[in-house]
Amino acid sequence: MELNQVIIAYKAGDSLSKKWAEQSARQLDELGCKVLFGPSGSKDNPYPVFLASAGKKIDLAVVLGGDGTALAAARQLAPEKIPILAVNIGGHLGFLTESFKHFQDSKGVWERLLSDRFAVQKRMMVQAQVIDGPSLVKGSGNQQGEGDRGEIFLALNEICVRGCVDDHLTTTILEMEIDGEIVDQYHGDGLLVSTPSGSTCYNVSANGPIVHPGMEALVVSPICPLSLSSRPIVLPPAARVSIWPLENYDLTIKLWADGVLATSIWPGQRVDVRQAKCDAQFIILRDNYSYFKTLREKLLWAGTRIQYGGNPYN
Repeated sequence: MELNQVIIAYKAGDSLSKKWAEQSARQLDELGCKVLFGPSGSKDNPYPVFLASAGKKIDLAVVLGGDGTALAAARQLAPEKIPILAVNIGGHLGFLTESFKHFQDSKGVWERLLSDRFAVQKRMMVQAQVIDGPSLVKGSGNQQGEGDRGEIFLALNEICVRGCVDDHLTTTILEMEIDGEIVDQYHGDGLLVSTPSGSTCYNVSANGPIVHPGMEALVVSPICPLSLSSRPIVLPPAARVSIWPLENYDLTIKLWADGVLATSIWPGQRVDVRQAKCDAQFIILRDNYSYFKTLREKLLWAGTRIQYGGNPYN
């Protein structure tokens, strides 16, 4: 890997991640690397400025924070095919990030990158688009009557369609089509369409399945459905999931991408969700990387024989 131009983004408002970002910037500057530097948070999105001012190829993005900071980077940088080194500084769970202990020798990190001693893990992303007008329903004889297509919203974890108001809880009625065929109608808090990466996030809280990130699949999970028959569905990545809000009289239903508000959904509109055309690329520094070890550590799963070594009953 070349390190001629590198983004360094740190978690906004976190002094520790800012400290390590400044140290990393100094070290890369000593190596003759141009650094694009700034905070990333709910009110700070430095990536459009970084991309517009780069002038030449960006070799790497170093993202210091938690999973939320890494998700923001993935949504912005995946279309540009910029690899991301995400380090858990100031974060909580850290499913997507490298451990801080692997970054404390940051000079050694740059040496490893320059000598290509790392792996790149590609993770599937999902996209959503709000569309006016009806879709084609199999066997109905209806004509394809598409209206205007809205902006495309990218997500690494999940697309969520649910109601949101300030002063009371809402129950939504959502009808779902898969590849133009009506599948079910859901009454509840909303619907999630998750990637394998997002299966351990909001999806697992909604009682959805955990899917290995080496797979490509879409997971549709109802959020707190008012029916015992409503169950998650795992779909092939080429599937198109269309979500129709019904009885949205209060105009409360909104589209969320990785937990960030994307747009409101108006009567007569639907949301089409499908696999994105780009993947997120994450740098792996650990020699002994294991997805199942990550699950054990983050979800506190039992692993007594591994924890203590050998047979615990001897």
